[in-house]
Amino acid sequence: MQAPTLLIVEDEERMRRLFELVLKPAGYQLLLARSGDEALRMIQEHQSFDMIITDLQLGTVSGMDVLEAARQQLPDVPVLIVTGYGTVKSAVEAMQKGAYDYISKPVDNEELKIVIARALQVRQLARDNRILRAGLHEQFGFDRIVSVSKEMELIKRLAREVAQTDATVLITGESGTGKDLLARAIHLVSPRAQGPMVALNCAGIPEHLLESELFGYEKGAFTDAKKSKPGRFQMADRGTLFLDEIGELSLTAQAKLLRVLEQHVVEPLGGVRSVAVDIRVIAATNQELPDLIKAGRFRLDLYYRLNVYQLRMPPLRERPEDIEPILTQFLSQARRERGSRIKGMSAEALAILKQYPWPGNVRELHNVVEWLTITCKQDEITPEHLPASFKAAPPTHEEKPVATPSLLALGLSVEEVEKAMLQEALRTTGGNVSEASRLLKITRNTLRYRMAKHNLSLPPG
Repeated sequence: MQAPTLLIVEDEERMRRLFELVLKPAGYQLLLARSGDEALRMIQEHQSFDMIITDLQLGTVSGMDVLEAARQQLPDVPVLIVTGYGTVKSAVEAMQKGAYDYISKPVDNEELKIVIARALQVRQLARDNRILRAGLHEQFGFDRIVSVSKEMELIKRLAREVAQTDATVLITGESGTGKDLLARAIHLVSPRAQGPMVALNCAGIPEHLLESELFGYEKGAFTDAKKSKPGRFQMADRGTLFLDEIGELSLTAQAKLLRVLEQHVVEPLGGVRSVAVDIRVIAATNQELPDLIKAGRFRLDLYYRLNVYQLRMPPLRERPEDIEPILTQFLSQARRERGSRIKGMSAEALAILKQYPWPGNVRELHNVVEWLTITCKQDEITPEHLPASFKAAPPTHEEKPVATPSLLALGLSVEEVEKAMLQEALRTTGGNVSEASRLLKITRNTLRYRMAKHNLSLPPG
């Protein structure tokens, strides 16, 4: 990968030499402008550089003039202002006019490298977003959330409304319902759509790495920290940060997240100064956060901060009328991308799918379609093409209907029934948490939480 090129605009030879000594060993290519006039010429010629670092005091053509020309000619190139004593007010004015940041003289070498790295990373994210934006609305916009049910149409309408604000959004719902797709759609129609959309699955990162991923770290913060690294909050500056599976955050990380939401600053690990961030947070969870609060695993104050506007994604079994249009979309995608010959599904097969409870929701439906495009060699899917789990054997005429025992007649509470089911699943699987969670059709994390809730331990074995 080609090293980033920085345009240094500085009329003092000593300062130009300082920039060379600090930035060339850090892997940057430098272009030097000895005056504001020279910098304007280079900008007007659209010379190739990734960032501009300019002094404010340059003579007849000031750093402010350089900034204004850059904003007009090269709007995606970040501009860092270098200011001396007594010109901080002017630097703040430059920030208001679009400068990325400013640093004061005498320049701190490490601070300079950190600010440059962060600016270039934000720029790259913005460029990636622009390149993908043409296809993003097709892939992740609200039109991608296929539905005809009243429940989902209401959710999409409410999501469009809240997207126009900066309110924090909490998306709840079972796994596979499309919470991440809804979050991306909200970002794409929001005023922040020009900024980055940064996602983090809180359950997919080990707890000891989660804080450094969220908040970043400074060089030397821990043994392997050879250089500073911005966290997801800094990467999402001026955009949206999507925190999936928010219920998996440790209490320590929750406390830091709460501070960011309240004060809009982050403190990188090992850092001595706070970094201001301008972000919108969208969080999602498949867990019941009020239950986690009762169990002491989630902060009540953070819940109030996140739950400013809640959207619940209904499971697929509550909206069977959406199965056919979603299925049609998946089949169309399979024909377009993989040349599948399947054109549709028989009424009998569709009726079977509508009766199925879909514990994995839309994600499971997508997996079934993927399986069918491999195994079905016909133009139309019929019941015999469906996976074995969908084929319930019809009762014979000789079989007598079996009365279903009433759980209500047992006089048990919901809590007692749940505890009994957990105990039976754990006994049946010999204490294997993964197998027990599959039997109960819940996640491992949910099973462990409910075990703790009922004070259950693994059976001896």
